[in-house]
Parts: sequence; C-alpha cells; structure tokens
Amino acid sequence: MVIGKNVAVLEDRSKRIDINTVLKATGFVQSQTQVPNLQLSTSAFWLRFTIKNESPEKQLLLSLEYPTLDVCEFYFPVNGVYNAEKLSDNNSFYKRKYKHQDFIFDVKIPKDSTATFYLQVQSNEAMVLPLILGTPQKIAEKELTRDMLWGILVGILLVMILYNSFVFISTKDISYLYYVLYTLFIALTQTSLSGYTYRFLFPNHPVLFDMGIIIFNAVAGIAFSLFAQSFLEIKERMPIMGKAFKFLIVLYSLTIIVRLCGYALISYRMTDVGALLVTVIGFITLITLSIKGYRSAKFFLLAWAMFFTGIVLFALRNLGVLPYNNYTNYTMPVGIAFEVILLSLALADRLNIFKAEKEKSQEETLRVLQENEKIIREQNVVLELKVNERTVELSESNHELNKTLDDLKQAQGQLVEAEKMASLGQLTAGIAHEINNPINFVTSNINPLNRDIKMILEAFEVIENVGLSDASAAEKQKKIKAYKEELDFDYLAMEIKHLIKGINDGANRTAEIVKGLRIFSRLDEDDLKMADMNEGLDSTLIIINNQLQNKIKIVKQYAVLPLIECYPGKLNQVFLNIISNAIYAVQKKFGDNTGGEIVIATSYDESNVYIKIKDNGTGMDAQTQKKVFDPFFTTKDVGEGTGLGMSIAYNTIKKHNGQIMINSTLNEGTEFKLQLPITLA
Repeated sequence: MVIGKNVAVLEDRSKRIDINTVLKATGFVQSQTQVPNLQLSTSAFWLRFTIKNESPEKQLLLSLEYPTLDVCEFYFPVNGVYNAEKLSDNNSFYKRKYKHQDFIFDVKIPKDSTATFYLQVQSNEAMVLPLILGTPQKIAEKELTRDMLWGILVGILLVMILYNSFVFISTKDISYLYYVLYTLFIALTQTSLSGYTYRFLFPNHPVLFDMGIIIFNAVAGIAFSLFAQSFLEIKERMPIMGKAFKFLIVLYSLTIIVRLCGYALISYRMTDVGALLVTVIGFITLITLSIKGYRSAKFFLLAWAMFFTGIVLFALRNLGVLPYNNYTNYTMPVGIAFEVILLSLALADRLNIFKAEKEKSQEETLRVLQENEKIIREQNVVLELKVNERTVELSESNHELNKTLDDLKQAQGQLVEAEKMASLGQLTAGIAHEINNPINFVTSNINPLNRDIKMILEAFEVIENVGLSDASAAEKQKKIKAYKEELDFDYLAMEIKHLIKGINDGANRTAEIVKGLRIFSRLDEDDLKMADMNEGLDSTLIIINNQLQNKIKIVKQYAVLPLIECYPGKLNQVFLNIISNAIYAVQKKFGDNTGGEIVIATSYDESNVYIKIKDNGTGMDAQTQKKVFDPFFTTKDVGEGTGLGMSIAYNTIKKHNGQIMINSTLNEGTEFKLQLPITLA
C-alpha cells in the first residue's frame, strides 16, 4: 500500500539535525498527497510515519521507488533505541541487501503492534517519494511487474533504433541519424531516472550514473533540436525558430559542461529551463507549420503531443491530482514509446512523400516534353517558311554588317595596339635598365674568374710535376706548401667562391626579372585560365620598378587569394595602367622628394576577389572622376599619354563581369577598387 498521506515531513536546512533532535522536533508537516513531492532544494528532509502491523507477517518491506536519491537513511526502533540503515546511489550497487535500484528496507514489527519510523532523504534534484509498504512477496511481485514493463519499453526503443539505423545506412538521410541519437539518449535518460542504468550499466560507478542523469538528458535535447531542424526543414521554413533551436543546443551544451565541472544543482536548474524552452519552442514551431499544411509537422505534432501528455499525466500523479497506481506510474514511458513510434512513421511517410513527388515530377516532365515536341513540330513548319523569307533579307544585311564589323575591329585593334605600343615604349627603358644591372655584374666577374681558374690550372700542373719527381715525400710536401704560400692559394680559392656567388646572384636576379616579364606578358592572354592576382601584381611591380626611382614606397597588403578564372594578360595590363597613373600622380605631387606612397591590398569573399590600389598623389576633382574612363581623356601633358589606358582597363574589367570603382580627393590621393568574380559563370 502507498503510505504517502500518513507521512509527516520536516525540512532540515542545515543538514545537521540528528535523530535525537528529530524525535523532539515539532515542525513536522503532514503530507496531503499519496506521493510526497519535495521541490528542488539543498536541504535534507525527515519523513516520519507510524505503522501498525495488522498482517500475519512479522516482517514487512518498505520500498521507496525513487532511485536517484543521494542519501536515504532509515531509522527504526530496537528496544527503545533508534538504529539506522543507510543507502545511497553514491555507493556500489552490489553492497545493497536487496539487488534492486529502489531503496528497500526491512520493517520488523510484531503482529498487532505499532512503531514509528523515520527516513532522512537528500538529493540534488526535486524528490518525488512514492513510499510502498507491503509483504516481501507483494513488493517482489510489484518490482517484477515494473521490470517487465520497462523491459518492453526498452525493447520497443531498441527496435526503433536498429531499424532506423539500417534506414540511415541505406538512405544517408541525416534525419535518421539524429532520430536514432535522440531515441538512444531519451531511452538512457528514462532508464537512468528509473535507476536501471545504475543497476545494469554502472553498478560499480555511481558517479557515472549520477552524471548520466543530466548528461543523457542534455544530449537527448541536442539530438532532438538537430532532428527537428533537419526533419522539419526549419532553417528554410522558419528561420527565426531555427535560431531558437540553435540556442537550445548551446544551452544543453553548457549544461553538460556545468555538470562535468561538478555543479549538480545548477545543471538541474538548467535542465528544467531547457525542458521548458523545448516545449514552448517545439509547440510554436509544430503548430505554425501544421497550420501552413506541412504534412511532416502534423505527424511530429501528434508524436510530441503524446509525449507531452505522458509528462503531464506523470506530473499530475506526482502532485497528487491523479492516484498512484500501475496506470499513472507509466504514463511518461508509454508517451515516449508512442512518440518514437510516431516519429519513425513520420520519417517513413516523408520518404513516401519524396517518392510520390519524384514520380509525379517525372510524369509531369514527360507530359511537358511530349507537348513541347508536338509544339516544336508545328512551329518548325511555320518557322521554316519565315526563315526562308528572311534569309534573303538577312544575307543582304549581313554583308553590310560584316563590312562594318571588319572596319570596327580594324579600328579597335589599331587603338589597342597604339596603347600597347605606348605602354611598351614606357617600359622598354626600365626593363633594359633592370636587366642590365645584374648582367653587368655577371660580365664584370668573368675576367677575374677566368684569370683565377688559369692560375689554379697552372698550380695543378706544378703540383703534378712535384708529385712525379724523385724527391722524398717530405721534400715534395715542403715544395708544394712553399708554392701554395707563394701563390696565396687560400685567398685564390676564397676569391673564386666570391666571384661565382656574384655571378649566381646576378643570374638569379636576371631570371627573376625575366620570370616577372613572362608572367606579365602572358602570351596565352586570349585563353581563359586560373591565375593568382597577387602573382600578377608582383610581376607588374617588377616590370615597372624602374619608374619608382627608389623614392616611392610600395606597401603590399596581400591576402592569400584563391585562383580566379580570367584572362591574366589583360588584367596585368589593367594593373600596369592603374599603377603607372598612380606613379605619375605621386611624382607630380612630390617631385624628387620622398614621401610618396602606393598601397596595394587584396582580399576576397565567397564569390569575389578585391584589389585596392591607393596613392597619396595629386588626386582628382569630381568632374575629372566622371570622365576618367572616357576614351582619349587624359590629365597628362601632351605626348605623355594616349588617353586610352583607363578606357581599356574599364572594358577589360567589364569583360570579366567585374567592377572598377574610383574614390579620389583633390590633393590627397586616389583609390581604385577592382572587384573580380572567382569564376566566370
């Protein structure tokens, strides 16, 4: 029988009151419910109840069906003195007399006699205390029935887990994986709350059992949030609620961290908050999507409602609104079983919907193709007549257009070639100067090196003659040593190494300049290819280095860029035109003085690469900026520019589906910003 209404409760906030003090205490409050419900608290509680044995048995059992208590100490009278028996889920399961997760105590009381007993209980979570008093046989039957019902529930959950795991392996649908994880951890949560994980999984590790109650629940919350987002396509259908579910994932993750850090009470509070938020967010999302007619949401709402109904009935039982019996005891496990079954059916239904939609789409596509084929056949006849009529007219017009196009192409080619020749003339002197320096360095080292090698060869000949002579070995060594000192052989070897290093440095610098020129020229500029913009900028700077005259500071702020699809040679021409104009503007402002600066920065995002070229030169007013891309417009003196450079640059960027923007302030400087797509789609 359930004895909850016969129990009086005393709260011990200090957790220091002993049995002798309790025997004299007057603060006990009579329980008004079958199942005393002690809210989440750090206090210890004392329960007092009096038993009169009217059964033929001399020994009864007291079963406390709440296996997650941290401390449960039973006090019973023996010859007027109270002895204590202490059980705890912090001790090994195998130390218990009765091998069951519930707290079971012997109640030895003679027939027709009366005795008063005390229980001290303490836990980090809210305590619901179903106190069952009965004979050993009745208690054993009740526990066996409970184990069988839980075995059925776990069997159902395992079947759902295995079945949907196989479906996930077959379909690779991530929703099935999230469902399997949710079902697994909700099963672990419920079996932990019922003490079965303590009994079967962690009998010798009570700490793991205690942590598992919170951690399993938190992981189940994370898996549920991921499953709901994936299954209901919340990100696309309700973006705001998608952020709410992400918040839940963060909250449950923090709950796990807090529990692992040892803050049990705080983690229980966070779990309660998470459960409340999951309920509110879940129902808002499911009801909204169901109203919009989303079929999967209706299945989900039904499953969620079954689960929530089980929780509500279970809570009403704990509050004493519903009686404590075999029906109300298992409302939550039954609700969970219905939930996972209905969610599995919802996943299967979604597969059927996808299949039906695919078949319908294929049928519609076939119908449209057949209709289009019929229309095409009819239109072909009409079009053929019209084509014949227009062919003659187009032939005549085409001849005139071809002639005009040839003239335009010829004019365009001449303009472009004129700009190229102007740029080539501008660069020839600089390139020749850049290459001539390292070449002169090489040639100046050739004659000394030739002289030193000749001396080395002569030394080899002398040493060979000494070695072949009839003198003793000591005499030969003495002659060779004397000759080497006369020749200063060590200095000669060092000088040869120095000359070879100089030649090597000059050759490397020449190769570097030639490489930059090759990258800049891009003989295959008419072909699209993947290119590195940083490399193109560097090659342009090598070509144009002579114009800097060691007075203009170049500042590179390069990002590591992805390769872009482009015409590299044409873009190098754009870089050359912009940087040349920047150098001209800086030199016009600073003359032969230092202080000029050109900043070249690169960056990128998912779709584009950005190139900024900024100078601190003369700048431009608003009227000049409006005309800067017009053909034949130039601010340079007569004979210093063709006025085509920026027009060609503008057209080149547009050909790449990019943008060129200008920002300039008179007497402060100019900034060009280029935006180029990574792929020319």
